[in-house]
Amino acid sequence: MQALFYMDKCRDNSEGILKLFCDNFNPAEDILPFFERLVRGVTCSEQEIDLIIEQFSSNWKISRMSCVDRNIMRIAVYELLWCDDIPAKVSINEAIDIGKKYGTEESGPFINGILDSVRDAIEKETIKVKDRL
Repeated sequence: MQALFYMDKCRDNSEGILKLFCDNFNPAEDILPFFERLVRGVTCSEQEIDLIIEQFSSNWKISRMSCVDRNIMRIAVYELLWCDDIPAKVSINEAIDIGKKYGTEESGPFINGILDSVRDAIEKETIKVKDRL
């Protein structure tokens, strides 16, 4: 989440900015593959993910959401759509917990409402999951 927050604040999703983040914060070797999978997955699919979040956010534009909330939800939506190895409940609960810790008082319920709606739409197949590399 920190890397995506940093990239969002810099308005730069390039490999160079990701490398700069990693050079300064040294993600642990054992989590590096998962970290890179999430960051690259989210950045490569950001427009699609943002449209999905906005679709379920009751007239909130992604740009009006707090940087923390939108990046938490971007990760969770990516996981819901393309990480079959992570149960939806785990992705949603983690997102809510992170939102409560780093966001505002309203972050937990806000994130929960949107992500639960996304999960429901995926289960009902009203959101189609596209293949990712």
